[in-house]
Formats: sequence, C-alpha cells, structure tokens
Amino acid sequence: MTAPARTLFVTTALPYANGPFHIGHIMEYIQADIWVRFQRMRGHTVHFVGADDAHGAPIMIAAEKEGLSPQDFVARIAAGRKAYLDGFHLSFDHWHSTDSPENTELSQSIYRSLKAHGLIDVRRVEQFFDPVKGMFLPDRYIKGECPSCGARDQYGDACEVCGSVYLPTQLKHPYSALSGAQPELRASDHYFFRLSDPRCQAFLREWTAGTDRHGELRLQPEVLAKAQEWLGGGEEGGSLADWDISRDAPYFGIEIPDVPDKYFYVWLDAPIGYLASLKAHCAKRGIDFGALLADPTTEQVHFIGKDIIYFHVLFWPATLKFGGHKTPDRVNVHGFITVSGEKMSKSRGTGISPLRYLEIGMNPEWLRYYIAAKLNARVEDVDFNPDDFVARVNSDLIGKYVNIASRAANFVNRYFDGRLAVLAGDPADPLTMRVAGLEAAVAAAYEGREFGRAIRLIMAYADEVNQYFDARKPWELAKDPARRDALHEVCSRCLLAFHRMTILLAPILPATAARVEAFFGTPGLRWEDLGVRAGTASPAQRIGRYEHLMTRVDPKSFDALFESPTATVEPATGAAAPVPEGAVAASPAGASDAPAAVSIDEFERLDLRIARIVAAETVAGSDRLLRLELDLGEARTRNVFSGIRAAYDPAGLVGRMTVVVANLAPRRMKFGVSEGMVLSASADDPAQPAALFLLDVDAGAQPGMKVQ
Repeated sequence: MTAPARTLFVTTALPYANGPFHIGHIMEYIQADIWVRFQRMRGHTVHFVGADDAHGAPIMIAAEKEGLSPQDFVARIAAGRKAYLDGFHLSFDHWHSTDSPENTELSQSIYRSLKAHGLIDVRRVEQFFDPVKGMFLPDRYIKGECPSCGARDQYGDACEVCGSVYLPTQLKHPYSALSGAQPELRASDHYFFRLSDPRCQAFLREWTAGTDRHGELRLQPEVLAKAQEWLGGGEEGGSLADWDISRDAPYFGIEIPDVPDKYFYVWLDAPIGYLASLKAHCAKRGIDFGALLADPTTEQVHFIGKDIIYFHVLFWPATLKFGGHKTPDRVNVHGFITVSGEKMSKSRGTGISPLRYLEIGMNPEWLRYYIAAKLNARVEDVDFNPDDFVARVNSDLIGKYVNIASRAANFVNRYFDGRLAVLAGDPADPLTMRVAGLEAAVAAAYEGREFGRAIRLIMAYADEVNQYFDARKPWELAKDPARRDALHEVCSRCLLAFHRMTILLAPILPATAARVEAFFGTPGLRWEDLGVRAGTASPAQRIGRYEHLMTRVDPKSFDALFESPTATVEPATGAAAPVPEGAVAASPAGASDAPAAVSIDEFERLDLRIARIVAAETVAGSDRLLRLELDLGEARTRNVFSGIRAAYDPAGLVGRMTVVVANLAPRRMKFGVSEGMVLSASADDPAQPAALFLLDVDAGAQPGMKVQ
C-alpha cells in the first residue's frame, strides 16, 4: 500500500561561516541527505535547506584581521561551499545565509512577539571592555591566569590545563586577546529571553516528552533524558537559566528593533536562519511560505550534532512557540565522528579534509556508504578507520553488489544481445519473492535512520544473489547451446535482482544509481518499482554495454589523504612542512635572497615555548626522524617528530631543554600525529646532514615558559 503523501521541511545544523566544511559537517549532511532522498523516492515532497551561520564577533574579528568587511569575508567562505555540496551529492534545494533580508525580518518579528508575550527582560550586566579596540569582549577573547591552578594564557570561560569553569571576571591578570590591553569592567544593558518563565517551562516539558504526527517520540530517549535533566523534575519550575540574547556594538549581526547599538546574539538569529532559508527557497519556487508553515501537515525535521542539543530542544522550540511559528516535529541527534578512535579535531590534526578527499580522486560514494553503514538512530559516535573503510567498501560494494552486474551482464550481452528474459512472477523464485519482505524492512530502517541495518539487509540479499548465481554455474550453461534458455533466465534473474538492489541503495549511492538507470534504460528509479508480485513485470527489459560501475579503494589513497594538499618536504626540525606552489627553496646562509620582512604582529602569531625532552626514540621506517615526547608545562606531554636523527643520539636528548613552536597546526604523518616543531640551526648544506644544532636554553628556564 502506498503511504499517504507527506510534506517535509528538513534542515541540518548551520555551519559557522569562518572556515570550510570539515568531516563532521559532511557526515551530518550525508545522514540527512540519505533520509531526504529516501522520502523523495517514496513520492513525498521535501524542502531540504541549509545556510551559513554568518554573524558574531569571531567573524567580525577574523574579517578585520584580513582587511575585509564581514560581508566580504562570509561571501568568500560561501563561494567554496558548492564544491563540497556537489562533490558529495548532497541534494539541498537551497543554501542561504543568516546575513540576509529574510533572516533580519524573521528575527526581528519573532523578537517582537517574544516581547509582546512578556518574555524579554532588560538587566544591567558588568563585562570586560577592551579600551584599545573599543568593544566588549566575548569570553574567548579574554585571557589570563586560571583562578584555580594558576595556568597562564587561559581563556575567559574555562581552563585547558585543569578543566575549571569560571567567569571572565575571575581570571587573574586578565588581558585582551585582541590588543593585549588590560580590560576594564563596564556596565551595559542586556536583553534576556525568559526561559525560566513558567509558561516556557510548562511548554517545554510537554513538547520534549511529546510525539510527532506518526506517534513516534520527537526526541531520542537519551536526548529526552538530558532535556528533562535540564528542565528539572518538579512541576514548580526547572533549572533553565534566562538567555542573554543581546550584544553591544560593534557587532556583526542583526539590530534589535528600537534599541540603538544593540544586536541579537548569534544564537538567537542562527536557528531562525532555517526559516529564512526556507522563505528564500519558497520565493524562488513560487511557494507560499506562510501557508506552507501554517499547514498542520507540514513536518519540520532537524538533523543536528549532540553538542548543540540545548539550543535545539529547549531554546529553539520555545522561541518558535512564543514567536508565533510552528515547532519542530522531530529533532534527530547524532554523535561525533572520530578518526581511528580519536575525536575529530582540526587543532590536533586528527581530522580529514573533505575537499582533500575529493581532490585526490576518492569516490564520494565510498564515504557515503561507509558512514551510512555505521549510522543508527542512537546518539553514538562514528569512527572512521582507514583499514575498515577499505575492507567494507571493497567487500560490500565491489565484491558483492557490483560483482553481480559485472558477471551476469557479460553473458546477456554476449549471447542475447542485451535482452533480458521475460520472467513472470514465480513463487519458486527466491530472488523475486524475497523482495516484498526486504522492501518493507529496508524502508522501515531508512525511515527510522537505521542506515546500518538497511545496509546489512541489502548486503544479505546480495549474498543470496551471488550464491544463486554460483549454484547454477552459468559458465557451464553457456557451453551447451541446448541450455541457453536456462542461462538466459539465471542471468536475467540476477540482473533484475541487481536492479532492485540499486533501488534499495539509491538514497546512499545516487550517482551509481544514475549509471544503473542508464545501463537498464529505466530513468527515474522509484521505490514503487520494488513492488514486484506474482505476474508483475519489471521495468527493466534490456541492458546496455556494461561498463565498470565502481572501482576498488586503493589503500595507498590514505597516504595522500593525510598529506598536505601541497608538495611537502621533511625539514630537519620537525613535522613535514608544506611548500606552497611556486615557492622558492631556502637559500644557503649568506645568500642575497634574504627572507621577506615580517611585521611584529606576524611574529607575535608564533607561540615559542620552552620544552623538556622527556623521551626520544628512532622511528621505524624513517632514516631522518626521531620521535620526541615533550613537556611544555601542560597537563599532558606532546608528541613531535623531528628530522634530527643524523645529528643526535636519542638517549642523549632525554632531559634536555629546547625551544618549540607550540601553536604549529598538528600534522598527521604516517608515523602518527606531530604536535609542534623543535627549532634547530643548520648550514642548509645537503652534504652535511649531521650539521644540525638544537637551540639551547639558559639555566632556570622551565617548561612552558614563553619565548619573547
């Protein structure tokens, strides 16, 4: 039975527009895209939109450093989005920005409604003010000594050494991370959304524990438990704090109506960007935005990561409820993505560049399949393991799925001119009769975001098809002209099973599905084409010339994936450093090609620290590297690879002090991650590889001290 038509408004979390997409973004977009493609194949109407989160102090400050307006800075980031969205076959209907007329109108309208409901308070707040920059400082732009452990250069909200959480005003010897000036405490009026109001509390208790129109809980059990913890157990009121939704000028954002020099905090207008993107999409398509949202049958579904649950299951629904808009039907939360067991982190060099993945020619559908195979409806982290990636893709997609078409098509093209046998529904045919139950189970798995289960079911079917093919030995049938009908039937049944399998996999492998459509001459694969019953003809009647649908993963691809996208050398003083295209090699000492002058601001970007070498060892597989374990006065030691093996015996380095570039971006090498660079001097003479000299440190210097 065909399911009633649905209308869905689907979003993913808005990426902050201060950098390119990372692998965590792509994982979330793939999850949402698979679900959306499945819904479209079922005949439902889906409005799938995204946008850049474009406002806030970090973008304003980053733009200023680059000599750009915030709008130009954001536009430059936005210009790079298409390569990712197209490259990974992400089927967004529209991609927008929170810095848009639609978002300004909606944000100000919702604010006025919240104010009319008596849910906006004005309070006097003391904050640190940078007298040099002339602005109030966000917590992350205030640094000083931790009030708990005394660690220096800690941010204004939490200590990275001892983990303490505190207010910026509790820092010892605070200074502005922007100018270095000592900040001043100044008072300012701030605007608060009263989440503690009993009306908000009552609504959120009901909404979080409620169900969607299909009777399913709108929040996963673990998300509901966390929301109830935040709300508190009693009926008289929970533990929600009122939300500061304002920032003082200068600020890149949306002005608060009728309040000079006040702007909405980015987390107020960012989720409203979902509505703004939908509104822009509707305007392009000639759809009535207001009517679409007012229609009670329109389902609003969000896909987000577990780090932003608070905003999306408390702040956002309450904003919509009292701002005069429909509330979400579902919020689907996923975990983080890790790489070989380590949390994905750009700063620690344990991430994967999605753009690099595409640039080196790795198939985006490999990644879509691998991530789908690990996703389920629970809030669990997904681990990207290169060895597992290679084994799973090569075994499932090549060894099982594609293998069916490549083997059976050869016989049909050679002996039957590409024509498939006319096969009536046969209750005795296991390949056809299995599809009815399989289709229902796979559909339920897709609907419930149990993508790993869907793949297991499909691959089990692929195993059955391959076993059917092997058991009937078509290579032997082909030797006997009298058995050609049997050959035709066996290969046709396998190819039709492959066609059905492709329909089942189409939400995950859309590009491969398009190639299969061309191969079979069945454009526009539909879910209903799986409805094979006795006497039902398949839409596939013949095949074209078979061409490879997918290649195997070469394990060596990961060497290139984890390398810098530019040419690299292995310097004498640390991890392999990128050499930009067109760069000139360094000249020997005394040459006239002196390096270009740098400003004091450029020099101060380097964080040079004293380090003690606590362990040193040679690196198997390299004749240049030593692995050093360094104490920089932090809560942990750092791992650094240094190309000084020709000059130093590892045992003689233990206990020695040296100088390290501490804020060099960590670099993943084939031997591990290098988290800094040890400095040394050399004559730049290739004939004297041992002429290297580590920088020495005067007596009294301690690990972690800053070199200035």
